[in-house]
Amino acid sequence: MRTRAAALALAATMSVVAVPAASWAAVSPIASITAADEWDPAEADRLFVQWLSVNEPRLAVRSAARSALPGGPAAIAAFLATGWDAAISRAEQTRTRNVDFTTRMINTHPAQFYPRVNAAGRRALAGTEAELADFVAKGYAKALELDRKDIDDDNDQAEAIRQDDRNYVTLLSTEDPGDQVRAWAARAVAPGTTDADVVEFFRYGWVSASGLDMQTYRTRLADEDRRWHLKSRELVLAAQKAEHDARETAGEAKKQMMEAAARAWGLVGAQTGPARVAWADAEQVALRQAETWLLVSQAAASSTSTNWLTIAASSQNARADWLAEQENAAAQAASWMTLYRQAMAAEAALLEPVE
Repeated sequence: MRTRAAALALAATMSVVAVPAASWAAVSPIASITAADEWDPAEADRLFVQWLSVNEPRLAVRSAARSALPGGPAAIAAFLATGWDAAISRAEQTRTRNVDFTTRMINTHPAQFYPRVNAAGRRALAGTEAELADFVAKGYAKALELDRKDIDDDNDQAEAIRQDDRNYVTLLSTEDPGDQVRAWAARAVAPGTTDADVVEFFRYGWVSASGLDMQTYRTRLADEDRRWHLKSRELVLAAQKAEHDARETAGEAKKQMMEAAARAWGLVGAQTGPARVAWADAEQVALRQAETWLLVSQAAASSTSTNWLTIAASSQNARADWLAEQENAAAQAASWMTLYRQAMAAEAALLEPVE
C-alpha cells in the first residue's frame, strides 16, 4: 500500500492545481508552433469535424460528422451550420427512449428478485451515454439471464475488501482531477456505506465516473467550439469584405474605411480569445488526467487486492485516451492561434499610414 499511497499522493499534488485562468500566459506555449500565414477556415472546420467523428460522445453527432467528412468543405460547412442541430435533436430523442426503457426495467425488476437487472439499470442511468445505450442494446438481456440463473449478487465480493482499498477511495474522493470520480468515490465511502459500496466503486463506479468526466470534457468543448467556428467564419468574411472595399476606395474616404476594416479584423482577433484559452486549458486538463491515470496504473500493478482487477485493465486505455485529447487540444489551440496572428497582422497592415 505504501507504493500506492505515494502514487496517489503525487497524483493529488498535480490534481489540486487549478485550471489556469483566461490569460495570454496560458496560451503562450502555442505561439512557438509553426503555422501557415493564412488561416484556412475549411481546414479548421475539417480538423474539428474529424475530431467530432471519433470523440463526440453523442452517437448521432458522431455519425453525422463521419458522413460529412467525405463530402468536403461544402458538406462540412453544412453540417456545422444545420446538420449539427439536427443530430443533437436525434441524440436527445434516442436518449429519452433509452432513459424511458431503463427506468421501466428498474421499476419492473425489483432488486430483491432481479438484483443484476436492477443494479445494471441504475448504473446505466447514472453512467455515460454509451453505457446507457449498451444497457438497452444488450446489458438488460445479459443481466436478466444472470438473474434467471440465480447467480449471487456482486455484493458478495465485499469479502475481498481491504482497508487499504477503502483508504485509496477516500483519497480519490478529494484529490482526483475528475469531478465525477471525486463525487462517486465520496458516495462510496460516505457515512453509512459498507464494504460492498467500495467494491461496487472499484468494479463499476470508477470506470463509469471517469467515462462521465471524459464525456463532459468532450461535449463541452465540442458545443463551444462549434459556436466559435460559426461566429469566426462570419467575422472573417465581414473583415475580408471591409478590407477589399477599403483598398478599392480612393480619396478622403479611404482612411476611414481602412480604419473600419482594421476594427473588423480586430474583432476577429478578439473572437479567437475564448477558443485559444479554452483549448490551452483543455490541454492542461488532459495532461493532468493522463499523468494521474499513469499513477493509477502503477498502483494497480503493485496491488495484490482483487478489487483492482477492473481498473488495472482500463487504466492504461484511459491514459491513452487523455493523451490523445491532449494532442488534439494542442492542434485546436494552434489553429485558433493561426487565425489570431492573421487577424492581428491584417489589422496592423490596415492601420499603416495611407500614401
